[in-house]
Amino acid sequence: MNLAPTPVTAALAGAFSALALPAASRWLAASGSDAGTGFVLAFLLLVALPAHAGVLGLRRPEGTPARAVDKPLLVRVGCWLGAALVVSLLSLALA
Repeated sequence: MNLAPTPVTAALAGAFSALALPAASRWLAASGSDAGTGFVLAFLLLVALPAHAGVLGLRRPEGTPARAVDKPLLVRVGCWLGAALVVSLLSLALA
């Protein structure tokens, strides 16, 4: 799979994580069992995997020096966090 990271994919990953993780947390809490392992797995699948795919991409960038500041990466991280914050605040306001 060749997914190029962009600010749009980063924002979509942040919005998805902000919507999906609270729903999964409520579902795990309602299940009544020990949700520790379930929450870790939900976090990995609903936050870490979309963040990696949308912010970092699924391919290694060519020609990037090891010590260089990757400004596009910083922009994508900002878009990811910003979208997650906006969606979280909107869901709180609408609840």
